[in-house]
Parts: sequence; structure tokens; C-alpha cells
Amino acid sequence: MNRERIPERVVHAKGAAAHGYFTVTNNVSKYTKANFLSEVGKQTPVFLRFSTVAGERGYADTDRDPRGFAIKFYTEEGNYDMVGNNTPVFFIRDPMKFPDFIHTQKRDPKTGLRSTQAAWDFWVQQPEAFHQLTILFSDRGTPDGFRFMNGYSSHTYKWVNEAGEVFYVQYHFKTDQGIKNLSSEKAAQLKSEDLDYATKDLYESIEKGDNPSWTYYVQIMPEADAENYKYDINDITKIWPHSDYPLHEVGKLVLNRNPDNFFAETEQSAFAPTHMVPGIEPSNDRMLQGRLFSYPDTHRHRLGANYEQIPINCPYRARVAHYQRDGPMTVTSNHGGLPNYEPNTLGGPVADPKTAWHKEPVSGTLGRHSFGEPDDFCQPRALYKKVMTEEQRVNLIKNTADHMNGVSKDVLEKAVKIYYKIDPDYGERIAKAVGVKSPMQAKL
Repeated sequence: MNRERIPERVVHAKGAAAHGYFTVTNNVSKYTKANFLSEVGKQTPVFLRFSTVAGERGYADTDRDPRGFAIKFYTEEGNYDMVGNNTPVFFIRDPMKFPDFIHTQKRDPKTGLRSTQAAWDFWVQQPEAFHQLTILFSDRGTPDGFRFMNGYSSHTYKWVNEAGEVFYVQYHFKTDQGIKNLSSEKAAQLKSEDLDYATKDLYESIEKGDNPSWTYYVQIMPEADAENYKYDINDITKIWPHSDYPLHEVGKLVLNRNPDNFFAETEQSAFAPTHMVPGIEPSNDRMLQGRLFSYPDTHRHRLGANYEQIPINCPYRARVAHYQRDGPMTVTSNHGGLPNYEPNTLGGPVADPKTAWHKEPVSGTLGRHSFGEPDDFCQPRALYKKVMTEEQRVNLIKNTADHMNGVSKDVLEKAVKIYYKIDPDYGERIAKAVGVKSPMQAKL
């Protein structure tokens, strides 16, 4: 019993998952050579894990938090992982700040308690975070379980077709059950009554045959558009307006089978954006580039060097052909007597030119560069003024102010100044709700 536990995930520690299948409903072969998307009607087995982000494994499912939305497609060319969230944007765009951000969401090193002071102290120094914060403290910050929320890639990816043409894409998985959210009061009630509310809801709905589904769409941008687009297409704190790049339906994802064993499947599942197939490649999104390293690294720490041999992670529909050998928990034939070096004349695997990534010309100075001076307020302004109803704005202000309880006055004043830059009405309401002067009041 002493050795039954493995390290929990640093983030996305608590989750629930299910098996299912993905079916192509529209032909997208002119945009990507990915085999699992090659023809209408083609089906691919999937495993989808939902999660909360900041809390530990025993934390409440109804916590105000983004939700992870990670899909493993078991394709004939190997496993393809789409590792996303239920929000289309993120708090930061610099991967070097990701450990700092997560530290603010975890427990204070002195008190051992979670600290809203740390969270807001960090956020007010990262103005790009306020787009995500406007979503997080809206009604969508507490989804009603996992079945009634969307999933997004958030990142930009490259699709490459057989001719070598590049298209930039962003993914949208729209729930077919409709969006449902919990009020802050209802979420708090459920937190005291049932910590596993969303986990139970997903499991029981599938057990009784009420199988949840999502329609998969992509936004598609030709490579030539990217250089001069009004926003940096690789900035994860920004969306692409649908008026510029509308949604194209790709297929249907259905969950229809619960795991047989929670630990063997849900807990040991390991998703990484490095798990790709020909025709799908990473963009130069800096956060994505950081994740390409971070995710496999954490899996090797948590599950071992051969985590991809664990059945739930095994690319069972493709022949694994590489030169990795040995290591702890090797449970395969270890590639028998084949050589473990390349090149060789003894029948070892050979590189397949079809798997080579698209070549991209580059020029300039290599180094850590600033992001310039992007407009970080135009999109949350549009969300607040044009998308939200008055009722949703009222809820947003209350939820934000409630979270700010106990935050120091100087940090509150900095936050109000940022909200005021987004929209004066937004800033005035936050200032009033938290009891500090707005920039307009300070001038009087």
C-alpha cells in the first residue's frame, strides 16, 4: 500500500475521462494530409480527459477555474493529441512566465494556503491576462459539469496538405448538449455537497447511454494572410474573429464508454502536443513551443521514461518504429534484435520522408524578444460591451469582486486601472464593488 501512489499532475491534477470515437463529416483533405481526416465517414477511436487546472486531486469539480479538454486520437499514423481548454485564450503568452503563473495558483510557500493576493499581484503586471480573466469570472467560469462546455485548441496550429501548402488553424469543439453554467452560489452549494459533481455526471450519463457529443470545427487561415493580419496569429491571448475566419465543420466526437479502471486509464493517460501526425504541425506560438518540451518531460517524471508503452497511451493502431530502447518498465519486446543506431544495414527502421515537417524560411536575430506593444484591451472590451448581456455583466462584476476579497489596496487599484482601460464602465463598476477609487474619481 505504501507504494500505490504516483505523483499527481502539477496542473490538471483532478480529471475525468471517457472513450469514444470521432467521425469525419466534411472533407478537409485540401487543407491537411492527416490520414484520420482524409475522407467523410472515417472513424477514429478517441480518449478524452476533462479536468480542473489549479486544485489538487481532491479539490471540487465546481471550482471557478478553466477546464482542461484533452483528446487522444488513436490514428493509423500514430497518436494525435489535442491538448486544449474550455476557453479560446489563455492568461499569458510567454512560456517563461508559466511556472510563475502556476505558482500563484498553488499554495503559498509560507502559509500553505491558496492566495488571491498572489494571483492578482501577478495578473496586474500581465495586462494580457485580462481577456482570460473576463471569461474566467463570467458565467462560463463555472461550467455545469463537463458535458455542457466547449473545448478549444487555444493555440494556432499548422495544417499541411499533400502539395506542401500551409494553412493556420484553430480548433473549436462545440458541445451538442448546449452551454450550461452554474451560478457562483450554486457552485458553492455543490462544493459543500458533492466534490465530484462533474465526474459523477459524466460517468452516470454514459452508463445510462446518454452519450455526450461535440461538433468539431476549425478556423482556417491561408499562410499568406498570417504575416499582415491585424493580430499576431500566434498570440494565445487573442482570438481570430469569426467574421474574418468563419468556422468550418470537420466532424463529430462522441463519448460512449467509461474507463474500466480509473487509475489504469484516466490517471495514467498522458497527453502532449508533441504527439502529432503528418499533416499537423506546431506553429511558432511561444506558449505552444514551451509545451512541446514541458508535457513529455512531466510525463517521464510522473509515469516513467516508457510512458507511451502504457496501454492507454500506446499508439496501438500504428507500428512503432524508432531507436529508443531499454529504460524502466519496458513491457514490449524492446524491438527484439534490431539495431539501435542509424544508419544501419541490418533492417532497422528508416526515416519516412512523409513525416518530415514543412520547411519554413527564417531570418532575423535569434534571442528573447519582447512582444512589442499589442493592444491587449480591444478583445476583452468587445466581449464586455458587445457580447455579454447586462445580466452577464452584473454577474461578472460580482464574481470578480468576490475573488478580490482580501487583496491589498495597491493591487486592487492597479487592477481597476487595467479594467478602466478595457472599458470605463467596466472599471467604474469594479472600483465600486471593491471599494477603491476609479481613475476618473481619482482626478476629482
